[in-house]
Amino acid sequence: MHGTARIQTPKKKSAKAFWMKQLHTWHWVSSAISLIGLLLFAFTGITLNHAADVEGAPKTVEKSATLPADLLKQVAADDAADAKKPLPAPVATWVEKAIGQSGEGVAEWSADEVYLALPRPGGDGWVAIDRHSGEVTSESTSRGWVSYLNDLHKGRNAGTAWKWFIDIFAVACFLFALTGLLLLQLHAKKRPTTWPLVAAGLAIPAILTIIFIH
Repeated sequence: MHGTARIQTPKKKSAKAFWMKQLHTWHWVSSAISLIGLLLFAFTGITLNHAADVEGAPKTVEKSATLPADLLKQVAADDAADAKKPLPAPVATWVEKAIGQSGEGVAEWSADEVYLALPRPGGDGWVAIDRHSGEVTSESTSRGWVSYLNDLHKGRNAGTAWKWFIDIFAVACFLFALTGLLLLQLHAKKRPTTWPLVAAGLAIPAILTIIFIH
């Protein structure tokens, strides 16, 4: 005999087929879940890298109004200065209707003014209430949809729900990459360029980092 053939028992074949099926299932499920997010983050990776070239000029809208007397009593100057707390619910509702900006969030209370910062993806805003006169001023700035998508990429001022999405998306991407790596390993014998390409994917950014980033 010139060699010994490796014979797989039905049990080993069954186990291999089971894990192959599991890998393929987890790979396509994770890819389906992360597909749209990958497209979004790949696109915004380009726009972030060229932010100075693609972002439009910001547009700012200023508004002003006067708080009704009955609501002014709820924010009138008293000893409660230098605090951080939300606006009273009726005042927050009035701000939203009269000014067109959200009255939710934690405001900064000083002796003369209540200041509510309203940052958001793709823009910024604020509302200020004079605690003596009831004068309300606000400003809302929009930097366009490219800036909006860029801020979503960074998770900037996007809220808790988006934070959870990024975490779930990251897990899906990790599973997609890990199962892809395991599938590469299973098929590598029939595809000799597999590991050189994987090594290139590691070497190229490492070389660029060492040589060009200081």
